[in-house]
Amino acid sequence: MRKISLLVAAAFLLCVSLRAQDYSNYAGQGARLDALVKAYPQLATLKSLTKTNGGKDIWLLTIGTGKTEAKPAIAVIGGVEGSHLLGTEMAIGFAENLLKGSNTDSIRNLLARTTYYVFPNMSPDAMEQYFGKLRYERNGNTTETDDDRDGRLNEDGFDDLDGNGKITMMRVTSPVGDYKLHPDDARVLIKADAAKGEKGTYLLLTEGIDNDKDGKQDEDGEGGIAFNRNLTYRHNTFAPGAGDFPASEKETRALLDFLFDAFNVYAVVSFGSNNNLSAAIPYNPGAAQQRIVAGYLEPDARVNGVISDLYNKVTGTKDAPKTNAGGGDLMSWGYFHYGRYSYSTPGWWVPKAKADTAKKEKPFTVEDPAANYLRWAAQQGITNTFTDWKTVQHPDYPGQQVEVGGLDPYVLINPPFKMTGEIVKKHTEFLVKLAGKQPELEVLNLKTEKLANGLARVSFSLVNKGGMSTHTKLGERSYFLKKVKIDVKTGDKQEVVGGRKTTLLPALDAGTQQQFNWVIKGSGKLTIEAGCPTAGYKTIEVNL
Repeated sequence: MRKISLLVAAAFLLCVSLRAQDYSNYAGQGARLDALVKAYPQLATLKSLTKTNGGKDIWLLTIGTGKTEAKPAIAVIGGVEGSHLLGTEMAIGFAENLLKGSNTDSIRNLLARTTYYVFPNMSPDAMEQYFGKLRYERNGNTTETDDDRDGRLNEDGFDDLDGNGKITMMRVTSPVGDYKLHPDDARVLIKADAAKGEKGTYLLLTEGIDNDKDGKQDEDGEGGIAFNRNLTYRHNTFAPGAGDFPASEKETRALLDFLFDAFNVYAVVSFGSNNNLSAAIPYNPGAAQQRIVAGYLEPDARVNGVISDLYNKVTGTKDAPKTNAGGGDLMSWGYFHYGRYSYSTPGWWVPKAKADTAKKEKPFTVEDPAANYLRWAAQQGITNTFTDWKTVQHPDYPGQQVEVGGLDPYVLINPPFKMTGEIVKKHTEFLVKLAGKQPELEVLNLKTEKLANGLARVSFSLVNKGGMSTHTKLGERSYFLKKVKIDVKTGDKQEVVGGRKTTLLPALDAGTQQQFNWVIKGSGKLTIEAGCPTAGYKTIEVNL
């Protein structure tokens, strides 16, 4: 016992040392996952689903007890976008927190009835750019692409004009510019509003050069295909970063192959830019009633509202930015094509910074994310996240003033690492409480009545006492999902003479029940099995 305790302690000391200063790189993520399965071999297993074109594993961490594939499951997916480092931290941190708490009765009971499939990082190729010699926000993998369709691959990428090892922005003074200085913070540029008679004085571009001389800048560099644009629902075929066809990438296909075989998954929770947790997707009758469904069906929208309320209560979030799914994204796929409850959240966004009157700050006359971030960062004592504008010589703009600077990459979508512990803790609590609402079947009022001529009537009520339906309303329409099945398993001397031997239900809604009864001829022990993969199974044995 002491040996196991020392192993657990050593594993977590390793994890702490890897996480002490910054987000984990690919190697660090693998070390943390290895430490978990070594510390908790009875609760966690790790396997690689595939390797990306960049040679990196797509890991699946399965957490649960016994036959994990036979229990209702939640898929937890991080690294949906390579630039969203927090998403992977939340997925791995959730696994670490959950397993660390497995010595408590509540977590032991949870893992006895629920399986978690944790996919820590679906974009390892892109995420490594954060740790590379040249830092820029990257979401595409290492697949070579021809985004500008000129027959050449990766010929016009970013250029580090000021030599600081990171790609920021470039502002060019121009009489046809459509940007102007922010009236409250001259470090920031905002779009001039022509409708109000405003005139811009700057062009605002990413830092770089038109290397292929086609009049476009940085439009075809390294960056490949982005996982969160490569899925099947409303795939933007031929759009940059989307791939020439959906699920074209090894990592995308590996995830879909696994999940389509995982009939026990009832909910998908992903960490990325899409967000239907802090603000639920409302019911839109027009979209929901289209021949090809384009909006949440009303019962599913109601459940989204309930889960959103739970999320906000647990995490205490507010002022979330509005997001619109761009097509080919995981959140939409999870509902519209996979037929499961599908939830997504970035987990963190820059809080709205109120003016500090003690420092003579004034409310912004124009709201802007960059200006808000800079004020918030200053109030929090966060430094080294802004590159001062610096004049450079640019071959594409002779005789014009060109400056490089602005917000550093990653800072608008990822909090300082020291803040991640509390974020992970709150989202661990949410994922645990979400499992508390999972569909759960129970058999009530089991009765056996002797009849004449060797007959017996068997009856019971099948109840869903969980907080969610066994299937989404959209999932009820899918022939691929396994329905609620009630199966009477007769022996050699038994025969069902009244009622169906096998009954299929499209779903059993939360808090509802259905009555079943049969007339059985014969004697001995009769077995009835009721359930489905997303809600589990109940076995009833009756002595006739």
